[in-house]
Amino acid sequence: MSYEGFIARRYLKSGKAFLSVSTWISILGVALGVAAICVAISVHNGFENEIRSRLLGTTSHISVFPLTGELITDYDELIDSIETVDGVVAASPFIWFKAAISSASAGDGVIVRGIDLEQEKRTSQLGDDVTIGDLSFEPEVLVDDTVPGIIIGITLAEQLGVFLGEPVVLYSLRGQDLHRKARPRVTKFYVSGLLETGMYEYDAQMAYISLAQAQKLFKTGDAVTACHLKLEDIYTAKDIAPVIDSLLEFRYDVVPWNVLHKNLFSWIEIEKIVLGLGFLLIVIVAAFSVVSTIVMLTMEKKTEVGIMKTLGYTPQSIARIFVFMGLAISAIGVVTGWVIAGVVIFLQNEYSLISLPPDVYFISHLPFKANPLDFGLAGVVAIAVCFIASLYPALAASRLSVLEILRE
Repeated sequence: MSYEGFIARRYLKSGKAFLSVSTWISILGVALGVAAICVAISVHNGFENEIRSRLLGTTSHISVFPLTGELITDYDELIDSIETVDGVVAASPFIWFKAAISSASAGDGVIVRGIDLEQEKRTSQLGDDVTIGDLSFEPEVLVDDTVPGIIIGITLAEQLGVFLGEPVVLYSLRGQDLHRKARPRVTKFYVSGLLETGMYEYDAQMAYISLAQAQKLFKTGDAVTACHLKLEDIYTAKDIAPVIDSLLEFRYDVVPWNVLHKNLFSWIEIEKIVLGLGFLLIVIVAAFSVVSTIVMLTMEKKTEVGIMKTLGYTPQSIARIFVFMGLAISAIGVVTGWVIAGVVIFLQNEYSLISLPPDVYFISHLPFKANPLDFGLAGVVAIAVCFIASLYPALAASRLSVLEILRE
């Protein structure tokens, strides 16, 4: 340890009562600022990660739509071609339309997704999301009528007042001539499973039926709305999408997940930056308390500064002493802030102390995800701000006149 660092440490330890309190307040200010930044960024990391995993588990890594807005008729050949691309795990077709649903006691509008169950298992986590009942569309006999199965969101089931085995009815006018006597096509289903993704909008609006039943209900014939893909690595989607587009001779609209949900993830990223800058102001405010602490230390140690100058200490050495004091305060504050943030993140992830209204947000609890790089960046920024803040009082101490000190 250099003699400047040794003297700085002694100064911090040997202050008077008020000065010691001021030092601890400065450390606490830096710690709270760093903790606030780390917690805020961890919230956004966790929120983004949770939304991404749930969205991609329910939707897809890459979606292939027809360019003209029509249906895809050669979907089997299309899937065979797509699955030859390196990095593609599997592909599956689906039909996606809006319809009306009703039970004996209530009705609502829903998004109906027709899927091939065996292919869908390879491309999504639908099997994991069906928490009650079975992942099956096998028909059953209800009151002398053979009825196919339907899987609906658990929130939708609560709104309709239905449970497993109970009947619901889907209504669709798609493909119908809308004249005065037009009547919707009606298909009866029984609830074979309840879906719980943890995302309110999906759990309140989604209904899954078999691909064959969807083609019949929406009059699509042997065609589908689109196909979706599962990749080995979701972050390769933007690189693989052009390869698939070229393979398909640019006859389809190939959309990776980061483009399909661009608005959502762009908003999360912008909010993360804005909140990070906002919490940075807390560190800057804490830096002012560091300045006041070093100024008070300078005034208290004025006599010692005069003695050091008479002993031959250079102004640069004296300035480094007080800069080291500022760095020591900020370093202790940063480590303390990391500890506070770590404890808060652990408690929230372990016990879900902060819950969210699921009808407002996508998820029902606030997830935290700590990133060491974010913690490190917050610490470096805090130390840099405190270093800059300590330069003024340090330079002021180095410029003290020995004659003025001796006169006093």
